[in-house]
Amino acid sequence: MLRVALTGGIATGKSHVLALFALRKVPTIDADRIAREVVKPGQTAWQAVRKRFGRDVIGTDGQIDRKNLAALVFANPVARKELEEIVHPHVQVAIETWFRKIADIAEPPFAVADIPLLFENDRSREFDRIVVTACDQELQLRRLMVRDGLSKEAAQQRIDAQLPTADKVAQANFVIQTDSNLHDTDKQVDTIYQALWS
Repeated sequence: MLRVALTGGIATGKSHVLALFALRKVPTIDADRIAREVVKPGQTAWQAVRKRFGRDVIGTDGQIDRKNLAALVFANPVARKELEEIVHPHVQVAIETWFRKIADIAEPPFAVADIPLLFENDRSREFDRIVVTACDQELQLRRLMVRDGLSKEAAQQRIDAQLPTADKVAQANFVIQTDSNLHDTDKQVDTIYQALWS
């Protein structure tokens, strides 16, 4: 079974592409979703986040206030690194466990893990193939502002926190350009699906 990583810059269409693979009955997993799970109240990572960042990042319901935490860590590279060091080991273990289970149960030709910070966390060597989503930088900025309700400055701050998309594209086995319409994206996914299946 091929281990396939899906990555790309923020707001370049990774979630949509992951959903398209899932529609084709490909096993998929989303690192961002796992990251939200591991910081639920009472979890080890939740306790570590609370200890490091204080009560200001904990909402009245006990959940991590993701908006406040994001504002804090994207304004402070040291804080962002510390948050990643708390959360990412838990996410990595969950993904590795998932891949093993998929291989044991079904042994499909390939399975896809959506890992936004694949290159930033030096994990590319753990995968057999890498798919990168990419789009024009101005379009990426506009998408992020609309999606997350951010100012231009805040959105750019989040984009700048990641490796440039062009650097990710240079290390990819497959690239999906998401500048066009959804039908075009679907066609690109289908081409990659066929290549990985064969």
